[in-house]
Amino acid sequence: MFHGVMTALVTPFKNGQIDEEAFRAHLERQIEAGIDGVVPAGSTGEAATLSVAEHKALIKMTVEQVNGRIPVIAGTGSNNTAESIELTQAAKKLGADACLLISPYYVKPTQEGIYLHYKAIADAVHLPQILYNVPGRTASNMLPETVARLSHVPNIIGIKDATADMAQLTRTMMACQERIMFYSGDDASVLPFMTLGGSGVISVVSNIAPKTMKAIVTAASEHNFDKAKTMHFALQDLTDAMFVESNPMPVKAACALLGWMLDDIRLPLTPLTTTQVAALKQVMSAFQSDVERLEV
Repeated sequence: MFHGVMTALVTPFKNGQIDEEAFRAHLERQIEAGIDGVVPAGSTGEAATLSVAEHKALIKMTVEQVNGRIPVIAGTGSNNTAESIELTQAAKKLGADACLLISPYYVKPTQEGIYLHYKAIADAVHLPQILYNVPGRTASNMLPETVARLSHVPNIIGIKDATADMAQLTRTMMACQERIMFYSGDDASVLPFMTLGGSGVISVVSNIAPKTMKAIVTAASEHNFDKAKTMHFALQDLTDAMFVESNPMPVKAACALLGWMLDDIRLPLTPLTTTQVAALKQVMSAFQSDVERLEV
């Protein structure tokens, strides 16, 4: 059920509030582009700045708009285990198909603490759950042995791995012995990730280039690696541009350049500079030309 390209959705804001109209329109664009699933209220959706009420409202909007057409994997992560349980319970009640958690950030737990955090949420809420290892944001690295222990928990079905470390990924896959699925959380390394047996990607870039990311993952799944490599190379400059500053600052700016939403981002994140926006516009224009050439 959870395979392919799943977009880690941006959250549009207007006058400091969630822009529901822009968000629903963004969901429709994703579905029309053939995306395989959506993830509201994750890191890309500025979840750390959302109130609990806004978090729940965003999940509700997503479930309503999608209306069963593709899976909704609700972001319910927190560094507070009790809050993550509350959000996961809400996601289940609101009709989400699964949830994406996160290792506790800032508090720097031990491996045992990470294990018990995820297990407590899984035990409390019977909903398919995806772990998330993103050391760059959490200041902790979930080791292969810890993931292997969690892979025995029945409703933990997968892990989003954003380490871009293919050696660690290999060790983790070996340790889990195909009990869970693996999703790339790093757009730049989706192709090598897929060659190791990944089930797909939870992507930032697919907010603005869903068809190209879908083409890479589909081609890799079909073992058409020449096509996958061609599309991977075509996407690389845009992928790099999406991470010139902390996510989601660049992708939010890109969505604004496309006229889809305002470049309204919550502190402590800030908009790109005028110079950065000009550079981004050039990259986006070149990407479009390259993709059009490849599709002729």
